[in-house]
Amino acid sequence: MTVTSPAHKPDLRDPAQFERAYRDLSPGARSAAVRVLGDHAAAEDVVQEVFMDLWERPGAYNPARGPLGSYVSMVARARAIDRWRSGRALDRAVDRSTHEVGTAAVEESAADGVLRRERSRQVRHALDGIPRAQREALILTGTGLPHHEIARLTRTPLGTVKGRVRLGMKKARTALAAA
Repeated sequence: MTVTSPAHKPDLRDPAQFERAYRDLSPGARSAAVRVLGDHAAAEDVVQEVFMDLWERPGAYNPARGPLGSYVSMVARARAIDRWRSGRALDRAVDRSTHEVGTAAVEESAADGVLRRERSRQVRHALDGIPRAQREALILTGTGLPHHEIARLTRTPLGTVKGRVRLGMKKARTALAAA
């Protein structure tokens, strides 16, 4: 059985067929993610997310729209782009916050610079520890987008976006307090 045949939809709930699909299709998905991210470890994370979603929601794949291999590669590329954009947004938010702190103090001592960088590292670590959807909502909020725009961009209900921001802030605060 070839898992890339559009005429045959593999039973992705069957562990053997799912394993075969993973074995056959993960190299292409990883390659698509590496081309976007330029980072093999991050690309592997993307591939794991793609296949976890495929296991949890096998109905998301429609064989009438094309081969499973094309679907998996397309989803991996899209996820990698999302991850890349989130990372860029986070970098901009940290840069902006660093700039705001830097303009408040005309001269920064070496100790202040170390403390500022440590705080930035703690914020990044706290964001890495919260669920992806909540992290994305927080990062997009940090770029200055209003909640209704985030809802439109992510195709998520407004109430869900607000809940993700609220829960993400709570989890980030808890992680920062522990640090």
